[in-house]
Order: sequence, then structure tokens, then C-alpha cells
Amino acid sequence: MPTRAPQERRRRRPTASGVVLSKELITETALRLIGEHGPEALSVRRLGAALGCDPSALYRYFRNTDDLLLAIADRIIGDTMVGFVAGPDWVASLRDMAMRVRAGYLAHPRAAAMASFRVTRRENEFRAVETGVGLLLSAGFPPADAVRLYLAFIDTVLSHAALDAACHALPREQREADERAWTEAYQSVDPESHPALSEVRGELHAMAESSFEPAVDLLLDALAAKASALRPRT
Repeated sequence: MPTRAPQERRRRRPTASGVVLSKELITETALRLIGEHGPEALSVRRLGAALGCDPSALYRYFRNTDDLLLAIADRIIGDTMVGFVAGPDWVASLRDMAMRVRAGYLAHPRAAAMASFRVTRRENEFRAVETGVGLLLSAGFPPADAVRLYLAFIDTVLSHAALDAACHALPREQREADERAWTEAYQSVDPESHPALSEVRGELHAMAESSFEPAVDLLLDALAAKASALRPRT
């Protein structure tokens, strides 16, 4: 009587098109499809077509498309943390983390818009949160403050990075029109009804730039000041 192959072995058999399915391959393919076609590409039908397999085969690896979305979000986190090593300067290390998050989101802007607010409960996210909270603990913050301040830090980073990613995902014509607005439409406002805008009209070109780094630096300055206040005065 023939015995049934172990589940993992059955999963690793090639599809009719010769593709060997895996969680990694499915996640990578979904990430690519979202980048090419937007959120609507996250469907088992489109994934099955791209992978050359029956869509039902994907349920052996992911419970549903939301489970896959969480894997995509965790994959982006993992990519951002590749090569990251926390240094002795906790402020510089947190800033490095922030810049890596933005770079990861800009690399996958359409997926980032879908995933930035999700909790993946997977290994890459565990490692990132462990690192961030650990840096704040090393700065001298007590556990409750370390958690609360990490939340403020990462929410600021993720929201600004997602905003930049959403702008980056716009069609070029729309993005360029929005950027030109600051040096065109805003230059014609009535000084009587908009005195503040009129006073700064020569500086409004800066509004077309990303606020990511200034926002992160403001927050890190505040965190550094709080950490300094914890140290006993001599």
C-alpha cells in the first residue's frame, strides 16, 4: 500500500508550468504584481495566472489574501533591515532605521500604501520592534516610556514614509502638477485674504519637498532631550 508523501514534500512539487511554489516565491510575485498593477492585483486568480498554477494551490501556503498581505508587509520590513547594525549612538541608529524604512517604501510604493498600518506578527517585524525598543531602553528610558516613545517614533516614520510612497506612486503628470502648484497657483493668492502666504511666497517651493527627514529629526531631537533629562544632574 503506497504511503502519502509528507505535506511539505507535496507542496514542493512543481506546478504544471514547472514552477515550484513556496511562500517566498508567492510573496515575491504578489509584490511584483502590486507594483505593476496596484492593489487589485492581490487576488488568487491573478497570482495563479502569474505563477502558472491553480489558484487553489495558493491556499496551501496562505489562509487568504489578507494573510498574504501581512507576509508582503513583513517582507518589506525585512528588506529595510538587511545589513542594519545598531551602533553605540542610539539616536543615529534610530535615524538609520527611519531612512531605511523610507527607502523600502519608495522601492514598493503601491504595496507600502496597503501595508504601512498593518501589524504583521512575523519575524521581521519582531526583529524591528525588538531593535527599536532596545535602542530606547539603552538610552535610559524605563520600559513603559520606551514602548510609548517607540510607538510615537515608528508611527511618525511609517506615516511619513507612506505619504512619500503614495506621492511616488502617482502618475508622473499628477505628481509634477502638485509640485508646480507651490510655485504657480500659490503665487497668485490675494495678499489681503492670505497675508501669511504672501509673506512667504518666495519660500513655498520647499513645500514640494519631502518632510520626512525634518519630521524625523524633530522627533529624534525631542527624544534626545527627554533622555538627557533622565540623567542625574551633577
